[in-house]
Amino acid sequence: MNELVQHLSEGNHLVEASLRPEKTGAALKEKIDSGHIHIKFINTRGGTELGVPLDRTACDLSQADFENQRGRVHLVGELILNYVKVRCVADIDLATLEGQGHLEPIAKLSPADTLAK
Repeated sequence: MNELVQHLSEGNHLVEASLRPEKTGAALKEKIDSGHIHIKFINTRGGTELGVPLDRTACDLSQADFENQRGRVHLVGELILNYVKVRCVADIDLATLEGQGHLEPIAKLSPADTLAK
């Protein structure tokens, strides 16, 4: 398995919601509503930012108060990282827009598989 995927699959890691131009609860809600968010794993060499298409059925926003920037969101989505299909799971605190996350490998793909998609 790829070294980065293996590392991010072992335990939880510090993550942040990568939001531009402003880091606010409202900006996070807008990204979630669009169905796609960027999650940055902070403690890798230079940081690793992943674009994650969200699986709305697996996400939990029930404890989120976006307007007052309180509570937590549980975000889940699948993507391909270094020829490995992975599920990204992140729990983000709305007050800091940071939290914990990890990857779950689903399947290893060949370069031809990723080009066909």
